[in-house]
Amino acid sequence: MSDQVHYELFVRRKVGAQWTLDMATEIRSHALAQAEEVLNSGRAVAVRVSKETLDPDTREYRSISIFTKGMVDGGKPKKPVEEMEPLCVQPADLYTAHARDRIGRLLESWLQRHKATPFELLHRPDLVEKLEASGTDLQHALQKIAIPEAEARGMSVHELIRNFQGLVERSVANLMKAFKKGQLPDLDKEGFAKAAERLTADPDRAFLLGAGVAASIAPAKDWSEKIARLLDLADAAPAEPKARAAALAAIETPLAEIIGSKAGMADLLNTADDLGSTLAAMTRLAGGSQVEMLIKVEASVRACMPELSGTARRLGQWLCGDTFPTVRASIARRVLKELNGVRRLKPTDAESEIEHLRALAMSLTAAAGRILPAEDITAAFTTRSKTLLNGDFIEALLGRDRSAREEIVMLIRLAENVMGAVNKRHAARWLSANIQAMRFEKEMRQGPDTPSVKLAGLAALQKSLTRSGLVVEDYEPLCAKLGEVGGMVEADARLLSLLVRAPAPLPQRLSLLAKLAMGEAGPTGPVADRARLEALKLARAPEAREALAASPETLDLLKGLVQQQQAA
Repeated sequence: MSDQVHYELFVRRKVGAQWTLDMATEIRSHALAQAEEVLNSGRAVAVRVSKETLDPDTREYRSISIFTKGMVDGGKPKKPVEEMEPLCVQPADLYTAHARDRIGRLLESWLQRHKATPFELLHRPDLVEKLEASGTDLQHALQKIAIPEAEARGMSVHELIRNFQGLVERSVANLMKAFKKGQLPDLDKEGFAKAAERLTADPDRAFLLGAGVAASIAPAKDWSEKIARLLDLADAAPAEPKARAAALAAIETPLAEIIGSKAGMADLLNTADDLGSTLAAMTRLAGGSQVEMLIKVEASVRACMPELSGTARRLGQWLCGDTFPTVRASIARRVLKELNGVRRLKPTDAESEIEHLRALAMSLTAAAGRILPAEDITAAFTTRSKTLLNGDFIEALLGRDRSAREEIVMLIRLAENVMGAVNKRHAARWLSANIQAMRFEKEMRQGPDTPSVKLAGLAALQKSLTRSGLVVEDYEPLCAKLGEVGGMVEADARLLSLLVRAPAPLPQRLSLLAKLAMGEAGPTGPVADRARLEALKLARAPEAREALAASPETLDLLKGLVQQQQAA
């Protein structure tokens, strides 16, 4: 046992100082004696001895304080507790959204094993009996909540545990009493609509209808079947407004809890571990008609949005209306949480990840206000954009087989789809490194493509940069560099000189020169400037007037060129 347990002595040297480790030993008496000696000698104002036990399964130490003496609180008064959530003191308090959320976290493993939600646990006598029979699960849950609550509120841990135990016992007693008296409705026998109408005036209708709903979905073998059963109940809800509102409220709570869990959503959508497809399906599920309209008109969004089928399609139809707002909010919170996380949307396909992120941004923006505030959407995508600009993602995006120009095209695509000024600036730095690289210049000058194809490609890169969302201060230097490379390509091939002296008709030569000068067939910069000079020189030639008169299209190009020059 000696190699599994040891004792640590912590000391506080002066009032208000932090605890520091003074020694560690495997002998309990030695640690306690040393603590007394340090305190009596005046070398510390407080001492604490803790027992550290190694867990053989997790290989982590569990710490228990066995001795404290002196000014262990640091000599400072405890801060008054402010704005603390009130403790649950009545059984009804356990049925609030805050309490159910806490129950779900405290009993997460147990609930997952029994395929149940906190709502079901609070409304099903059979689940309560199983939890009580489990022995340690409930006790551990009470300890987990009592320890931090006691510290935050300045109360005794044992006192809080007794309070919580009493609350649980009263809640269980109330549920079992209602069950034994036959007060819990059997919706499968009575019918949901009749039960809801019968209980409309009952002050406990929320509890009773909840118990009926929980019992009705209990036989389901998986989460998807539970959702289907809940939707069956929704289809059977009464038409009378007050009874219908109570019935749908009883359905909405467990539905939101199932949808809000990872296991429930994964079972419903059947998207496995593909986070990108999962978020796309969740967005389509909650986005309603706005997202469906976007899918119809935007091919890129349509390509990323999976089709909803079966139970998911049924749920989507319900969510298109004003029903179940809590369920829509639960889905939206899941989407935001994942977007703010670090998990890759498409771990094996960086290019597809960008496309899915773009589709999500467009879809969530289209549904902004209905499911999420616009500012929350912007903040989430700004956070997610940071993950697209780290070295690992850039390496995965560019791969190893792309040409220098193809890499720049991908980086421009990335720049278009990141959000936030800082992220845009970061994307511009990646672009600058690639555009300024000797590899790109060498490829453009010595590559197999014809000079005209190379110049057209450089012009396309310039146009993409100006549309990428980068600020002028970031994209102008990059466009200038592309223009310089274009000048080198033209100079190597002496393209303009050959074009001026080509045996082609004058209008054809002027047309090509004008397109180069206007940045259409080549990049702006040296090539465009030289092409403008050559085009105007040719246009002044004596034989040009007659030729241009016969070619109105070329004449229009020259007029546009002159206007562009005057505007510059």
